[in-house]
Amino acid sequence: MDALRIRGTGKPLKGNVRISGAKNAALPILCATLLSDGASRLRNVPRLRDMETTSALLRFLGRDVSFDAPEIHVAAGSQVRPEAPYELVKQMRASVLVLGPLLARFGRAKVSLPGGCAIGARPIDQHLKALEAMGANIRLERGYVIAEGPGGGGRLRGAEISFDLPTVTGTENVMMAAALAKGRTTLVNCAREPEVEELGRILNKMGAEVNGAGTDVMHIVGAEPGALAPFDHAIIPDRIEAGTYMVAAAMIDGGDVLLEGAELRDMEALAIKMRAAGVEIASEGQNVRVRRNGPLRAANITTAPHPGFPTDMQAQFLALMSVARGESVISETIFENRFMHVPELQRMGASVVVRGNTAVVQGVGKLYGASVMATDLRASASLVIAGLAADEETEIRRVYHLDRGYECIEQKLGGLGADVKRVRGAEA
Repeated sequence: MDALRIRGTGKPLKGNVRISGAKNAALPILCATLLSDGASRLRNVPRLRDMETTSALLRFLGRDVSFDAPEIHVAAGSQVRPEAPYELVKQMRASVLVLGPLLARFGRAKVSLPGGCAIGARPIDQHLKALEAMGANIRLERGYVIAEGPGGGGRLRGAEISFDLPTVTGTENVMMAAALAKGRTTLVNCAREPEVEELGRILNKMGAEVNGAGTDVMHIVGAEPGALAPFDHAIIPDRIEAGTYMVAAAMIDGGDVLLEGAELRDMEALAIKMRAAGVEIASEGQNVRVRRNGPLRAANITTAPHPGFPTDMQAQFLALMSVARGESVISETIFENRFMHVPELQRMGASVVVRGNTAVVQGVGKLYGASVMATDLRASASLVIAGLAADEETEIRRVYHLDRGYECIEQKLGGLGADVKRVRGAEA
């Protein structure tokens, strides 16, 4: 397995970094290609393991896929196989997003229960309840969801659905199913993330009628069978990658980084907290400028569904607070097992005490290089950020997690002045 070695130089990051397209927008949009025939083109796609995994899954399902970053081309193949096997789905939880479009388009689907990062229970009960409300017959069998349309494979029906809690993939799965369902579907308590809004744009391009994407109430009028068209679309920038570089730029006093192509409006909750910590954040045209001049101040956060503070930025912000003056309280309300980065940060000298879903961080004057283990995607990013500000060398093992969500991170950080090297085939 690969590792990253980071030598803390004590020098702040400076320069420009181009923000890649959002993988969490690209994944559902790739699954939406199952709703139509013809050739679709997705642009501004990051070169990531999750893109490769999704491409492999679509090929297994019978699509012709060509992936040459930053573009993916998807066209109808000769035969559809409406089954997503465990071997592919276990690598990435978002693979469950083929369930809605397969069921809506072909009247049946067999999809393995999902895998992905081990950050806590992420059940798909909201997906299944919603699809059942649209007339689907669903059973669980030997680790698979087996679903059929009404009457053994008929067309789904529009319905009024209220999610028990906001769920990003649940909202997206049902949006895609509703795009080919008969009549009107109303979704209440929807996830409001920018990636959900982006999927709404795609479904409208294809010929469905989606109103309210990006709000908590959505209305969708399904297209007639065979009426949805392929599309050509450029993906929005990745707000979590941009947020990660925002935090990285602030780790050492004097940091001054321009995030090219970032959208500040999608990162307001993070920007507010970083400003409270003493970091300057400002839009400059289509870019975002991040500057730190002076000491960091402690700031408290509580993760929440969008537009609240994103759980995907909690680990990175905790690393930042580990070198801030004073005490910070980090509350995690989304996932119950998302402090796995804390023991690794403690190995680097961070002062953190976890009590249930809360971490109390006492800022320290200095972090120290150590050998640490990545446990999930965003935990990996927090260790990289900590390594930038640590004395001497930090080795981060199992960075395959990192490669699921960050395109060319060592090159991008290197371009900002960091000393980061990839070690191929390092010990696990």
